[in-house]
Amino acid sequence: MISFLGIGIGTIIIFALMLSLLFIGMPLGFLTGFIALVMSYLWFDTAAIMQMVASRVTDFTSSYTFVAVPMFVFMATLLDKTGIAKDLYNAMRIIGGRIRGGIAIQSMFVAILLAAMSGIIGGETVLLGMLALPQMLRLGYNKNLAIGTVLGGGVLGTMMPPSIVLIIYGMTSNVSIGGLFLGAIPVAFLLCFLYMSYILLLCYFKPEYGPAMKSDEIGALTKKDLYKIFHDIAVPIAIATWILGSIYGGIASVTESACIGVVGVLLAALHRRELSFEVVSLSLKHTISTVGMIIWVGIGATMIIGVYNLMGGDKFIFNLFQGIDAPPIVTILIMMGILLVLGMFLDWIGVAMLTMPIFVPIVQALGYDPIWFGVLFCVNMQVSFLSPPFGPAAFYLKSVAPEGIELTDIFKSVWPFIIMQIMVLALLLIYPDIIRVFM
Repeated sequence: MISFLGIGIGTIIIFALMLSLLFIGMPLGFLTGFIALVMSYLWFDTAAIMQMVASRVTDFTSSYTFVAVPMFVFMATLLDKTGIAKDLYNAMRIIGGRIRGGIAIQSMFVAILLAAMSGIIGGETVLLGMLALPQMLRLGYNKNLAIGTVLGGGVLGTMMPPSIVLIIYGMTSNVSIGGLFLGAIPVAFLLCFLYMSYILLLCYFKPEYGPAMKSDEIGALTKKDLYKIFHDIAVPIAIATWILGSIYGGIASVTESACIGVVGVLLAALHRRELSFEVVSLSLKHTISTVGMIIWVGIGATMIIGVYNLMGGDKFIFNLFQGIDAPPIVTILIMMGILLVLGMFLDWIGVAMLTMPIFVPIVQALGYDPIWFGVLFCVNMQVSFLSPPFGPAAFYLKSVAPEGIELTDIFKSVWPFIIMQIMVLALLLIYPDIIRVFM
């Protein structure tokens, strides 16, 4: 038993163990579970604690809301394996290619639509990296602008409903997911507006950064071409409207809307004659792999938070923040700083599940809206997705980037978009009512 050391020393031990195991490469899901077992053995009667941990893990994995996660992952994978996302991009390319920076602008529109259909960050970044990046480079776009556009658009999935980041935050914090969705929409559009304004202004003052397509590259459009463009744009819009409309119309819960979205994509693929056993099989395998990782991280985080709270960690952290002799907003800023640092080294799922059960009660005790804090958290995670040294979006893009694009190029290209994300973070801190535009 080492409980005589006190919770302060116990916190340092847990933190030191986490850092040590992360540096030797142990996966986060196993790392947190292992530390939970070690600390429960050293601090408590292990048998009694393991019963509590098992109960918490069961509650997490059997949550009805959690069913939405595999459904949205499956839907995003289907969009990748079929030609729906590719045809959407090609259709908008014909429209957007006529103006300076137009391909980059339409890439942002496509990113918003993809985010509204799936809410998966990795899949969206990979799709844009495969479709948009080669196209912009071929047309003579500045390399840094092209890369930054793909990454900025790719991480919009954290904000745009049905964002899985928002779903996991809502689950771990017992906050209304529907309210989070409504609060995140205006922020997602604000980010997209800033990105587009930056692209247009840059291409206006430096036309060589985003030249317009030549008329012979666009070609003359026949009625058949126009019909195909309309069809390829209308189908994704219809799916996104079907998903979000079912939620906000009170027709379906978030979980049910995820199933509605899968049905919508399957019907669209069937209509396009792209639905096959191979497509469904590959999509299911990818879904199982992705959701399995999420579940293991969730189980590990649930275990360590449960053990830490029984050690008295929640009260220790609460008193630590309460003892800060400064306005409450300073506490929020400290939390933002912690999240930014953690986001550089840990996956967002781990960050959410390790910190939100502790942070959200403190935020509520300070008198702040947990929905507002959830939107802040999502913007913060957008920064972490792009931030060196371990920004996951950069590695997603590197896996599909054309030859000659290095990680150094990718990390050099993201800074204007990180600055705009931090600007939105600051605006949310100063004007929290931004989230209430659609409430």
